Amino acid sequence: QVQLVESGGGLVQAGGSLRLSCAASGLIFSRYRMGWFRQAPGKEREFAAAISWSGGHTLYADSVEGRFTIARDNTRNTVYLHLNSLKPEDTAVYYCAADFFESDIATPLQHLYDYWGQGTQVTVSS
Repeated sequence: QVQLVESGGGLVQAGGSLRLSCAASGLIFSRYRMGWFRQAPGKEREFAAAISWSGGHTLYADSVEGRFTIARDNTRNTVYLHLNSLKPEDTAVYYCAADFFESDIATPLQHLYDYWGQGTQVTVSS
């Protein structure tokens, strides 16, 4: 049974930082590319960042480029999202997702991801 469990969310002031973690189990983690998505209140879920199975290819949404960093540790079956210079508009539930894909290419496309976590809330106060 595949499980993705996010952690690290919380309340932070604008300009602050957080590190989100997503621990995976029930799958061969190193064969999956991973993504982080977010959903703000009243809005559709959107892409934030993605990373290929080796970590060699990463993608970012324009809105987070230069402020967020995605990374993974295949020895710990964990993907991270470092959130820096946070803004109130970053407030959302953040989800991690996994997609089995042999090529070392990340993807921002939600519909390609097979497994999703429950999400972790990030709230940025102004």
